[in-house]
Amino acid sequence: MIRSDVLKEIAPILREQLVVCNIGIPSQELHAIDDQPSNFYMLGTMGLASSIGLGLALSQPKPVIVIDGDGSVLTNLGTLPTIANNVADNYILLIVDNGSYGSTGDQPTYAGQKTSLTKMAEAAGCERVIECQAEDTGRVLQEALDAKQMTIIVCKCESGNAKMPPITMDPVVIRDRFMKTVMA
Repeated sequence: MIRSDVLKEIAPILREQLVVCNIGIPSQELHAIDDQPSNFYMLGTMGLASSIGLGLALSQPKPVIVIDGDGSVLTNLGTLPTIANNVADNYILLIVDNGSYGSTGDQPTYAGQKTSLTKMAEAAGCERVIECQAEDTGRVLQEALDAKQMTIIVCKCESGNAKMPPITMDPVVIRDRFMKTVMA
């Protein structure tokens, strides 16, 4: 399974949640698969989806799911100890680990080599870290929501991108409709 297959599988679970989605192709894929006003599509700022999602979770009670990539998490490793030391039980970080920088041409990341993001999250102090295979992501995500405990999920999947159209929605529109959902 590639990332877009994982997103198709979890789209029904995401519909009732606040979702912050990583930049580039992951946002394009989620937008094309199941656009929702509760989805905040990152169109820039690589590596900050996890931080933005944590701030959102700490500031309000609704569940927040962040869909991030291994490449993005590797560009902002400071986010893992920040998450560990600022527990928000309404926060789930789903790291789609395909071992590549998917949005820039599938160049390999260190997570596809020796580096384990699961072990890095645990070493940072994150208490509930679950690594799963792509086909188990829906079940693991639902269990994390039901547990109501901050969870880091590292979903191991194959590298590759689905051909999806770019998001043509203005960033201000994305922000405004997302904020209306947060405030509802």
